[in-house]
Amino acid sequence: MPRQNLNDLLAFVAVAREQSFTRAAAKTGVSQSALSHTIRQLEARLGVRLLTRTTRAVSPTEAGERLLAGIGPRFDEIDAEIEALSDLRDKPAGTIRIVAADYAIEHVVWPKLRQFLPNYPDIAVELILDNGLTDIVSERYDAGVRMGEQLSKDMISARIGPDFRLAVVGSPSYFEGRSKPAHPRELVEHRCINFRLPSSGGLYAWEFEEDGREIRIRVEGQLAFNNIFHALDATLDGFGLAYIPEEIVLPLVAEGRLIRVLEDFSPFWDGYHLYYPSRRQASPAFVALVEALRHRT
Repeated sequence: MPRQNLNDLLAFVAVAREQSFTRAAAKTGVSQSALSHTIRQLEARLGVRLLTRTTRAVSPTEAGERLLAGIGPRFDEIDAEIEALSDLRDKPAGTIRIVAADYAIEHVVWPKLRQFLPNYPDIAVELILDNGLTDIVSERYDAGVRMGEQLSKDMISARIGPDFRLAVVGSPSYFEGRSKPAHPRELVEHRCINFRLPSSGGLYAWEFEEDGREIRIRVEGQLAFNNIFHALDATLDGFGLAYIPEEIVLPLVAEGRLIRVLEDFSPFWDGYHLYYPSRRQASPAFVALVEALRHRT
């Protein structure tokens, strides 16, 4: 098969998987117009329509789904074999794609990567921020980061962070003229900053513990975010109380910029883990990364 035909098929796989010419163009480094032209030529050559295009989305036709299922895994195998050649190099090399939540990237993954990467110049790491429960297999990530209780049983995991807990905090300006809540149930009398769960679309019910029993409180307020650091900014600006990992807020509490309440009711949560498919053949680069991220007590 002529090399140009292979390039056309690679372009089709990228667009079909991303279901977007824009995202496929960014991923392949080819312009949207060039990709569109390539797909039209491929469809004309094959005599079938491979993609259905609308103003909002791109999706494979029945013929496109069949072609993607047939050639997609073959190209993945080729990529895997090329990546495996790094085993023969003196130093680990390759690109590793990891998806994680904002807090996990900022306070768990990045501090360790900052120490790791200078020692491995041939390893590239792509960190994707996603606060939802992403399917790393279908999205073709090498690994993801989740709390221990959220791990799937068919995944291999390595603990990369200690147990942690959340802290209810508010600014001094917010508490002016207001009494501090003495029990989680009193939060319904306060303006609170909600967190939108990307996985379900619902609002997070604040979870507490009293005498070994779980307490879940549905709070209300003017604001809701799906990014913990945006919620922190709103808290500092006095818009209400927020429930934020204590590692983020303790320095601000020490500086007097935030006031913590209900500390005795905040339970500890299982720490973050790096997880990846059990069938994944780990490259030297990936093994080195896992060891660098591993939590050591």
